[in-house]
Amino acid sequence: MQLAMIGLGKMGANMNLRLLRGGHQTVVFNRSPEPVRAAAEAGSIPSESIPDLIGKLTTPRAVWMMLPAGAPTEAMLDLLLTLLSPDDIIIDGGNSNYKDTMRRAEKCQGHSIHYVDVGTSGGIWGVSEGYSLMIGGEKEPVERLRPIFETLAPAAELGWGHVGPSGAGHFVKMVHNGIEYGMMQAFAEGFEIMKGKTELGLDLYQISEIWRYGSVVRSWLLDLAARALAEDASLSALKGWVADSGEGRWTVAEAIDLDVPAPIITLALQMRFISRQDESFAAKMLAALRNQFGGHAVKREGDS
Repeated sequence: MQLAMIGLGKMGANMNLRLLRGGHQTVVFNRSPEPVRAAAEAGSIPSESIPDLIGKLTTPRAVWMMLPAGAPTEAMLDLLLTLLSPDDIIIDGGNSNYKDTMRRAEKCQGHSIHYVDVGTSGGIWGVSEGYSLMIGGEKEPVERLRPIFETLAPAAELGWGHVGPSGAGHFVKMVHNGIEYGMMQAFAEGFEIMKGKTELGLDLYQISEIWRYGSVVRSWLLDLAARALAEDASLSALKGWVADSGEGRWTVAEAIDLDVPAPIITLALQMRFISRQDESFAAKMLAALRNQFGGHAVKREGDS
């Protein structure tokens, strides 16, 4: 099956490569030319512009956007709507807010163009392991794209599914990422507790390897933790600064809107914010208050 790929960042490039290996023909475009050249060397048809890309597709056309959420996706959608024809399909595989997706699907309906949202998980490993695909949209275009999904997924009948109408795919991916925040935070805290027990001389890499087999906490995240510890047991090369993609924030906001308690995901998000503070005024205030009411010790600037 032929597919256009717009956006060849690390994940988009790897997805394109998996499609090529699965026997699909891809036409590619990226804002910077280097990824396009690399994709062409792998077997894709390169394009110099979006109109050029659309002109190289057979109808009905399918265009997969793998772009940052927000303005870049919105601008590309508006451009595509001026170039595509009725019954063509636009796929958003990025981390868009599901409310934006629902609105965009309605906009596409006005042009008789299908809009399919695909929450995509798998990171840089998906090219070899396959991607988990959470798909929203109308049934007919999703079924038309089945060969693409079966190729990208870990297996034809595993790791992907049509979960609901427009927006459902991105909503499920949003919650998936919220859960991911909580799991990552739990691993981070557990390993820090063990690292702090210095008198036991624990080998964190050894422990991660023990847990990977038979343990109830075995998981892909644990596999990645073991890999990181194997490369640098003290993680000394890293700074404890953690970004967030926005999906954790959206998950927490949705939980509040639905009156659903989500303390673990919420706190995991807050811990990411804490990681970005070189110096926390809130922590200083806590220390000052403890000193004021209880005479508890504080550390002053310049203390060792």
